[in-house]
Amino acid sequence: MKRFISALSSILVIAFPLIVSAATWNIDPDHTNIGFKVKHLMVSNVKGTFDKFTGMVEVDEKDVTKSKVEVSIDTKSVNTNVVKRDDDLRSPNFLDVAKYPVMTFTSKKVARAGKGKLKVTGDLNLHGVTREVVLDVEGPTTESKDPWGNIRKGASASTKISRKDFGLTWNKTLETGGVLVGDEVQINIEVEMVKAQPK
Repeated sequence: MKRFISALSSILVIAFPLIVSAATWNIDPDHTNIGFKVKHLMVSNVKGTFDKFTGMVEVDEKDVTKSKVEVSIDTKSVNTNVVKRDDDLRSPNFLDVAKYPVMTFTSKKVARAGKGKLKVTGDLNLHGVTREVVLDVEGPTTESKDPWGNIRKGASASTKISRKDFGLTWNKTLETGGVLVGDEVQINIEVEMVKAQPK
C-alpha cells in the first residue's frame, strides 16, 4: 500500500505542472466585438456585428499551440443598424435563423505565425454547413488586472469566408454587371477574456 501511495504521489508531482499550465478564459461579451463586412452593389462595404455570443479559450501558458477555442453565436443577433436589412439577413434568403439559430467555431489547431501572432484553424458551422477556416490572430496579450480584481487578456482575429461555401447563395444580378451582394465576407474580431476562477 505504501508503495502504491508513493507511486501515485510521484505521478501527481509530474502531472500537476501539466494540469495547471492550461487556464480557462471566458469571453467577455461586453468588451468583445464580432464584426463582418461584405460588398454591396460592387461599390461599397456594408458592416455589421453579431451582438449575442458565448465562448471560452483554454490557454496553455507553457505551449500556446496547445490552446483551444470554442465560440457559439446567436445568428438572430445580427445587427447592421438597418431594421429592414437585418430582417432580410435573418430570413431564408440569408442566415435563415429560424432553422439555423446558432453558428459555432471550434478550434482544431493552433500554430505560431511570428512574434505575437498565431494561426488558429478550426471548424465553422454556419447555415447547416461546416467548413474549415483559419483565423489570423494577434495576441493574446499579457495579463492585466481590472479594478475589481479580474484577470484579463485580449486578442484580435480576422479571416475571410465565401458565402457560397456555406450555402448562402441568394443574390441579384445588376444591369450594369456584377451582383447585389458580394460573395466574400471579411470577419474581424476583437476579444477580451476574463480568467475563470479555479474550482
